Amino acid sequence: MDQDERRLHSSSFGTVAVAYADHRPDYARAAVGWALGHAPGPRVLDLGAGTGKLTATLTASPASPAAADAQAALDVIAVEPDTAMLTELRRSLPTVRALSGSAEEIPLPDASVDAVLAGNAMHWFDMAVAGPEIARVLAPGGVLAGLWNVMDDEAAWVAGLARAGGSAVIGPRDTPAAWRTATAAMHLPQTGGAAHFGSPEQAEFPHGQCRTADSLVETLATRAGVLVMPEQEQEATLGRIREFLASRPETARGEFTLPMLTGVLRVQRL
Repeated sequence: MDQDERRLHSSSFGTVAVAYADHRPDYARAAVGWALGHAPGPRVLDLGAGTGKLTATLTASPASPAAADAQAALDVIAVEPDTAMLTELRRSLPTVRALSGSAEEIPLPDASVDAVLAGNAMHWFDMAVAGPEIARVLAPGGVLAGLWNVMDDEAAWVAGLARAGGSAVIGPRDTPAAWRTATAAMHLPQTGGAAHFGSPEQAEFPHGQCRTADSLVETLATRAGVLVMPEQEQEATLGRIREFLASRPETARGEFTLPMLTGVLRVQRL
């Protein structure tokens, strides 16, 4: 994808900000805990925060006493470039400090955060510019982690859904094997002297989202590949997905769990 295509796709989400907030999944708490595992302090930046899906997980009440000890004192800041997405974030999480900005221009001082997390967003960053900028705001030893929710296509019906939707719906990071390959090739540029990143680590954590056939279609309709389609093609694609879901006993009636993994790519600022 060239720069123009990347800009077109990454700027498409604001047109469906409310639907994005309503239908996109949150992130596995174990994945968030692992992402923050080496962070030297509690200051966390959610970069490219969208409507606050990852922000909400970071600020939610921890699920266990051990998690409470690790997470209770997090100081979370959200940064998002799209006005409509930022509006939804501020509406749903009014107590969170939420700023307009981007990965390439982060509105924070040097060494002001201990971790930078990005939920389903890092692949939109121009890392030639964003890498040094992220290194600038990270304290020494700070962590950069990208998190992605991917569909677990070990379930036969999920594999069928991927085929029915096509590559515009189920993209290059949307199943576990594809995610591993895509993120393994990601790297951050060295920024000179000691301010560069170490070797990347990957991990995956079980996750799931309660859906109906209709709400899963609504979820998939918020994907960039669908949003940039001509209207007729979009309707045809979503129609194929509806037909597929209606044909499967797992999804034809009532609620079901969409099996997912939250994959994490983590690097540390040296």
